[in-house]
Amino acid sequence: MGYELVKIGFAKNERVFSALKRLGFSMKKAQNLCDKGRILDSNDGILTKNQLFSGELFMVDYVCCPKGLKPVFETDDFAVFEKPSGICSHPNGRNSPYNMYDEIWHLYGREACVAHRLDAETSGLLLVAKSKNSAKELKALFEERKVLKSYLALVHGDLRSAGLRQFCAENEFFGKLEFLSDFNGFVIDKSMSLGPLAGHTKQKMEINPKGKRAVTLLRILELLENSTLVECYPLTGRQHQIRLHLHSVGHAILGDPLYNLEKSDIERILDNKMSEAERVAKTGAKRLMLHAKGLVFDFRGQHYEIFSDREF
Repeated sequence: MGYELVKIGFAKNERVFSALKRLGFSMKKAQNLCDKGRILDSNDGILTKNQLFSGELFMVDYVCCPKGLKPVFETDDFAVFEKPSGICSHPNGRNSPYNMYDEIWHLYGREACVAHRLDAETSGLLLVAKSKNSAKELKALFEERKVLKSYLALVHGDLRSAGLRQFCAENEFFGKLEFLSDFNGFVIDKSMSLGPLAGHTKQKMEINPKGKRAVTLLRILELLENSTLVECYPLTGRQHQIRLHLHSVGHAILGDPLYNLEKSDIERILDNKMSEAERVAKTGAKRLMLHAKGLVFDFRGQHYEIFSDREF
């Protein structure tokens, strides 16, 4: 359902800020709502915090419409969900379609939040903090690169032909692989930055030696007829890192709507104007074949190794 106008009470010839506090909002919350333009009158006019006002007060609020998705792992501090492909991690605009917050806020309240993001078409494990305190700590783990994430990707062609560099233990990121001491695979170490394109492709990244360093480890799991199943470990957390790195070595992920396509096709996919059959013909799959498979981290004195039992 997304964001909707919800009636919260009346103002009686008083400043909007004061009315909100009288109606039970904390000073911080009232300030935040006013600053974000989320307090309106009955004609959808935005009210400012110091405005004298009499009449009905409405708040732009998110109305959850859960579908019953349950966590696959849970503690008192966090939960882990299997996010389906095609579902956004966050609300996307005022008329946002169903997204993970429909489930998260329904189950745990408005302080709960995702600790990291997955692209809409990426399926798999999504870590959710249940409180502000746990959110701060869990987000810090991701920012400090203390969470080892693993993904499954199905890529075009035989990845062995890419001439990838073999990973060696002397790499400065090896400390992250303590639980994979026998790791035998490849490494892509290519810096990235935001690309120059605009519109629908404004979030498209590009390989750029002057950008931020990005390191991805790869292990070939299975060679198929026209594709390769790969296990990926992004040791840095750049946007679209796995997708761009695999595209850069000539083996884009099947179904990718952004990389390995012409701009006109990208726009048609993102505008939902390309048929499923045509997308399969152009990209090899009806969705991005990338799945968040595992999360390994330490939190509040406990070690966690959480893995999905699904493949796409």
